[in-house]
Amino acid sequence: MDLLPYSPGLHKLVTLHVDEISKLTNSQDFVAITESILEKYELEKVGVVVHDFENDSFTISFCLKESHICIHTWPEYNQLTLDVYLCNYLQDNSEKVRNVMADYITYFDGKIIKDFEINR
Repeated sequence: MDLLPYSPGLHKLVTLHVDEISKLTNSQDFVAITESILEKYELEKVGVVVHDFENDSFTISFCLKESHICIHTWPEYNQLTLDVYLCNYLQDNSEKVRNVMADYITYFDGKIIKDFEINR
């Protein structure tokens, strides 16, 4: 098997301001949009953990064969943090990470507060 030169992948982290509070409190909608994103980008889900808090915020982690997608919401501050990391084992997934994050930003109609890219 011909492997790419070792490059562990791109890790993208954003903090968004979101005006529509329901998108920060409805974990089921986030799971649904993530399922469609996984299908669109041919990513393989290994497992998912969802936790809804008493104030209707949520934290969700999708464990992927390629790595993970995690979100934490703070509706009381109109904010969320989102973390997307895809490994580069068989192909360079850097552009895919950026596209996945762009799809989430569109879904939330979010304004970027912080935006980090870490080449791992």
